Amino acid sequence: MSDPGASSRGMMMLVAGALLLGFAAIFTKFAAQGGVQPLGIGFYRMLSAVPFIALLALTSRESWGEARHRWWAFAAGWFFMADLWLWHESLRFTSAANSTLLACLAPLWVALISVTFLRARLRKRGWTGLALALGGAAVLGLAKGARWGNGFGEALAIGASLGYGIFTVALSEARRGLGARNALLIVTAVCVAGFGALGLAQHEPFSGYTPGAWGALIGLGIVCQVSAWVLITWGLGHVQAHAGSVGLLLQPVATVGLAWWLLHEPMKPLQGFGVLLILLGVGLSASAPPLPKRIMGN
Repeated sequence: MSDPGASSRGMMMLVAGALLLGFAAIFTKFAAQGGVQPLGIGFYRMLSAVPFIALLALTSRESWGEARHRWWAFAAGWFFMADLWLWHESLRFTSAANSTLLACLAPLWVALISVTFLRARLRKRGWTGLALALGGAAVLGLAKGARWGNGFGEALAIGASLGYGIFTVALSEARRGLGARNALLIVTAVCVAGFGALGLAQHEPFSGYTPGAWGALIGLGIVCQVSAWVLITWGLGHVQAHAGSVGLLLQPVATVGLAWWLLHEPMKPLQGFGVLLILLGVGLSASAPPLPKRIMGN
């Protein structure tokens, strides 16, 4: 039997991490206002995590797996970089609330990938959640009273969610033989190298920012990329998977509140309806993960 005390502490850590992660869109917006381009934001966000993750990996005795596992980790790194890049870009064209909520569609892509390519079977609740969340995404992306601008930012955020969904699947394959810390080190290193190389290729400046922008980058790295993910990782190890998935829904809720408070982003009625549909849909899907093909019943 699981320890109720450990489960309770795990959920508390998970909630705290999700709330801290809610600051990611806020720090990204502040950094962009100080002149930092999306590739620069991604570069410094991931670079700030390298010392901590490298220390964890080098002091562990986890397996490095076979070559195919490491290749899956490299692939996961590229898709995570794509996720962050598209998400940072989306924040230039839409609200922090819309961008974060649409990026949270990733679990739905994971479910569809599992059904399409891994021959899993989706429960009725999963299909219902998928329909609700996609309906909410359509509201935020297409409805004039819910979207910001022409919908381009919302489209980028949906693309980011797809990148994160593929990242999740690739990382799961890598973890079949690769230790968690070693996998995270590979993913982080790929992101730093990728963001740096693309930034240089596009002549994107990596310096000359305002003091406020540097402060936002430091906050993004320490608060979101390190502190939040340490809490989330620890918490996920002590709660059931479906409970953890639902707990992580607090991130977009926190972002909506923080965006209203710190960025003065109003919540339009139709936007609120789209938000509700997405949260309900992702929550239903998280509580009913895909079943392997051999399992019958609902």
